Amino acid sequence: MERSAKTDLNSAQWRKSSYSNGDGGNCVEIVDGVPGVVPVRDSKTPKGPALLIAVDAWGGFVTAVKAGSLGG
Repeated sequence: MERSAKTDLNSAQWRKSSYSNGDGGNCVEIVDGVPGVVPVRDSKTPKGPALLIAVDAWGGFVTAVKAGSLGG
């Protein structure tokens, strides 16, 4: 997969995870539609860094969360 070294997320439309709670804690936001990656950030620090997770890895993570197989 080839992509630029820098992904511009300045005008990205972030959406909060449906698994985030409503009191402002444990909030994960993602951006849809970025080729090859899923940008992920902590909604409590929107100007902080975002992780760029490979689409396949993100899919596996979401599957594991839904199945409750991550422990915790």
